[in-house]
Order: sequence, then structure tokens, then C-alpha cells
Amino acid sequence: MSLADDLQALMDAQSARTHTNGVLLRVWSGDGQVDFKGSAGAARPQSRFAIASITKMFTATLIMQLVDAQRIALGERVQNILPALDLSGLHIVNGVDHGPALTLRHLLHHTSGLADYYESDLARDLKRGKDRSYDMRDVLQMTKALPPQAAPDSGRSHYSDTNYQLLGAVIETITGQTYDQALQSRICDPLGLKQTGVLQGPDAGLPIYHKDRRLDVPHILTSMTADGGIISTLDEMLIFLRAFMQGQLFTPHSAAQMRQWNQLFFPLHYGYGLMRIKLPRWMTLLRATPELIGHSGASGTFAFYAPEQDSYVIGTFNQTDAPQRPIGFMHRVLRACQNAQG
Repeated sequence: MSLADDLQALMDAQSARTHTNGVLLRVWSGDGQVDFKGSAGAARPQSRFAIASITKMFTATLIMQLVDAQRIALGERVQNILPALDLSGLHIVNGVDHGPALTLRHLLHHTSGLADYYESDLARDLKRGKDRSYDMRDVLQMTKALPPQAAPDSGRSHYSDTNYQLLGAVIETITGQTYDQALQSRICDPLGLKQTGVLQGPDAGLPIYHKDRRLDVPHILTSMTADGGIISTLDEMLIFLRAFMQGQLFTPHSAAQMRQWNQLFFPLHYGYGLMRIKLPRWMTLLRATPELIGHSGASGTFAFYAPEQDSYVIGTFNQTDAPQRPIGFMHRVLRACQNAQG
């Protein structure tokens, strides 16, 4: 069997599992030996799909570009940039109100300790297919209604979509553009991305499912914007991921800062808009596994680079019931590629 056959067999096996309606996969290696694009189930290789929290890589890119241009600084307080939003009372820990003192670095690195607005009734509504729109002020209300995760700079990262909603507001304020306009002018146009942008209207691309329920929630998806609202394709995600990892989008200094890894939740570490996965040997029968750098999303999306193999692996399960499912799948894909390359 060829490598393409092996990769298609891996996808078909995933597609045959319970609660799987469509799988997309793109694999590419820097030496040119691997160049695969495929699908299984109801998906097609050219399908557009909501990339969910991989959006955070785009948002972090826009922030670091503004830092490189000296239009903002990572130590700058968010409240100073967004005077129209009152962040007081947003993040109270042990009687101390940390909201007005939160910085851009806190948001990027998920070290703010802010509650995650998505974990309010919103996550439940999405999985039930109950649609609704929301804006920044709604995000702040949902966040205030939840207990904080930690005080800022607690020594680790605490994942919160609220952080990236606020970063989206910062981008719009500093650029004078909508988030999508900034995305297009600063990332998509320079890279020639024609099918990538913020979700608009009812077309969310490849249908998203929760188990066997098809989720028709265009208003929720379009409200996510900077924390999870981008739609793209396999080919365009590969272009973006390569540009990101090869330093085409920001300075080397910014690239180095973004790889300051904090513990997130096992087996993930977090930088600035970046996840790092490195499985311990006890989990893999003492077999070494490659380091993976990139991002995943709650709908089973994944976009990662394996530096040791100089390989990129991108795709989606478009299924919200098992967001960690891509981890094992990506390792099987990369192992198949390594075996084929000798």
C-alpha cells in the first residue's frame, strides 16, 4: 500500500466510528515527500469548515503584528485600550478586583485567570442546537456570572475564550477596522487566502455535529469572531500554518515570545495563541512521540506542526463530543508518514 492508501485507511477507520459524519485531513512535509489531502464520510477535500479555536492563532498573529509595529505593548493594560468597556468587577479573586489591571500578555498567554464565558450556558446551548447571537457586553456578563479560574499570573495558563474576545476588541480599536477587515488586510491578502474569513450568515461550511445531532447554530458561530469564528479550507490552513511557523507573519523576537510554554491541562502546554503537545513515554508504551505545535478546537479541528519531522497535519472531525480525539489520530498519521519515509 502507498502512503496515500495508509492515510486514507486511517481516515476511513475514524469515519466508521460512532458519532462521526465527516473527516478532513491535510499532511505536508518540508522535504516534499508527503503531500496528502483527503476526506472520509460526508466531507470533501475542498470543503470549507469552521476552524473553531484555531482562530486564536490568527488573533495572536494580529496582536503580535501590532506589537511589532509598536502600536501596542504586551504589558499594556487592556482597560486603557478599551475605555468604553468597564472591566471592573469582571475578575474578583479573594476580594481583589483584577479586571482593570489585566494586560495584553495576560490575555494572550491565558494567564489572566478569567472565567471562560463559553463554559456558561452557551456551551450547553450550542450542543443542543439552541442558537443565539451575543456581543462583547454579553461576553462580559457571562464571564462575571462564573467563578474565576485563578488570580492573574498564578504560575500556569487557564484556558478562557473571554481572553480572546477581549483581544478581538483590542484589534478593532487599534486598527479602526472590524476583526474580519483586519484579518483580510493583514493576513489573508498577503498570503493570498481567498476562502478564509470570519463566518458570515448561515453558511458555516461542513456541518458540525454533537454526536448524531447536526448543529444549526450560525448566530453562535458568527458571534465567536476572534476566539473561534473563522472558516477556512485545508489548503489555505496549510498556507497560513507554514507562514506562521516559518516566521513570515511577525518578527523572530515575537515568534520566540510566543513559545513561552505554560502548563495548561494535560497533555497541553500554552504559549501565545499556541498549544504544545508532547506525550510522555509512559502513555505510548515507551515509544517517543513528536512534539506538536499549533492549535486545536472544540469541534475536533487541528492544525499542528511537527518540527522533528518538518511536517504539518491539519484537519477536522467536525464533532463536538470528543475535542481531544485529534491527538491520537495525528500521532498515527505522523507515524505512518515516518514509516513510509523509511
